[in-house]
Amino acid sequence: MTADAGREGRLDLAIRRLERATAALEQRLPHRLAEAGASADGLFDRDRAQLAADLDAARGREHDLTVAGEAASAALAKAIVDIQAVHGEKGA
Repeated sequence: MTADAGREGRLDLAIRRLERATAALEQRLPHRLAEAGASADGLFDRDRAQLAADLDAARGREHDLTVAGEAASAALAKAIVDIQAVHGEKGA
């Protein structure tokens, strides 16, 4: 056996091993993709649920701040009226 024949034999052997490995990978890939997709769907559902809960909480805080702002505005308006009344009494 010549050196070239030995190299060709080793190359053929490596090619066959690569082809077997590729075939095995192709057989496993659909199953792995299905598993990954199934677990990812659960993650997205949990993320979506958490985002919805966070949004509801933020809307609740927004409502509370709006009510507090309106109350502060009303109190400030009353204070302005009271101050103007005091100034009006002093000026009279």
